[in-house]
Amino acid sequence: MGCLGRKTLSFFLIFVPIYLHGALSQEAGPAGQRKPFFERLRRLEEQFQSFREVTLTHLQAIASNYNLSFNIDARFQSLAQESQAVALVVNQSQAAVQGDLGHLKTWMKKTQRRSRKVDSRLLALSTALSERSQQHTQERKEQEAQREALSSLVLDVRALQDTLAHLMHVVQSQGARLASLKGWLQVAGLGTEDPVWPPAQPGPPSPSSPKLHGARQVLRALPEPRDPPQDFAGRLQGSQEPPDLGSQRAQPPETPGEICSVGLALVFPNASTENVVFLSPSFPLGLRALSVCSWVRTALGRLGTLLSYATEENDNKLVLHGRDSLSPGSIHFVIGDPAFRELPLQLLLDGQWHHMCVIWTSILGRYWLHVDRRLVATGSHFREGYEISSGGSLVLGQEQDSMGGGFDSSEAFVGSIAGLAIWDRALVPREVSHLATGKELPPGAILTLANATSVGGFVQRVNCTCLELCP
Repeated sequence: MGCLGRKTLSFFLIFVPIYLHGALSQEAGPAGQRKPFFERLRRLEEQFQSFREVTLTHLQAIASNYNLSFNIDARFQSLAQESQAVALVVNQSQAAVQGDLGHLKTWMKKTQRRSRKVDSRLLALSTALSERSQQHTQERKEQEAQREALSSLVLDVRALQDTLAHLMHVVQSQGARLASLKGWLQVAGLGTEDPVWPPAQPGPPSPSSPKLHGARQVLRALPEPRDPPQDFAGRLQGSQEPPDLGSQRAQPPETPGEICSVGLALVFPNASTENVVFLSPSFPLGLRALSVCSWVRTALGRLGTLLSYATEENDNKLVLHGRDSLSPGSIHFVIGDPAFRELPLQLLLDGQWHHMCVIWTSILGRYWLHVDRRLVATGSHFREGYEISSGGSLVLGQEQDSMGGGFDSSEAFVGSIAGLAIWDRALVPREVSHLATGKELPPGAILTLANATSVGGFVQRVNCTCLELCP
């Protein structure tokens, strides 16, 4: 539009001088020709006026178009700036969304791992319940068989009593016959001399004979038909308490205030993902037996995670934690997730110091739990022939969802731990008793609290002369 205006202005500047030059050349002509000249000049002026108006209109249009194009450029620049700002905001929003998606993916992966753990534990629990159900069914069958055997024995005893009663009746009748025969002989006048008796024929014994007296003693010693022997009734009730369990339970627990020389203690003041203690080095070799002993005190209604050992292949290779237990105060003893056993530790929830030992061996999968010198749980067929591999990460106070990390505050331990030690063998009851009474440490401990190389968060490391002085 601006180019057209410039062309019109150039044409006007060229045409006007030429036209004026022709008009002046006509003024030199004769007077008769002036009137047409003025007429032409008037028309020329009118045309020039019209042309000027047209030119002015075109110039105004050019000017308005120029202002419009300038406004459009300004608007385009403003739009460009706004688009840049919008693009910046979009990029920032996209980065924030990507970050949120990353956190969501991490949380989803963690949730999936936990759900897999829960599924595995539920499967293991259902398997254990099925095994227990089968065991109870087998026990019931055995009890029914024993009851049938007892009923048969009672029937046999009753038959024997009836036979003996009949025998007693026969003996008494024979005695009466002998007495009448003796009286008849005396009446027959055989004199006072002792008669010569013929050889005695074999017959039933007399009522005063030793054999019959012994039979009567046997009958008195036999139990009543409806009262089975006590040892047999005990087997029917399914008592499976080991022989040494009663003697161990009869021992009174030691007073914690008398325990000294416990060494280093760790205090976990609150539930935080930062409150974690790493023991290094961890297990140097694979373990086919294990003993974990420690003094523990907690004031919460649950135990949290006392110990967690994770490897690259399994983040729950060895765990002692109480978050997912079925009842408060219980703890899950996990070896090679999903296999676990639930151990009762309600005694630890009174806010006092207690000594606990968890012992396991791969031979027959035997395990024992000692609390304050008393055996409170035992079992077998738990990870029989299994080996806990070496090279993992061992922490106290938190459960690992990944090797060396993945902590959760809801799984934290809150309380105090003192005198913790780990052996690669199964301690015997005498050694457990010595530990619980503050005597010498059994030889061969592979890890103690002296191996606590990293103490994080608000965990306090203190040395206690006696247990009652520990915080």
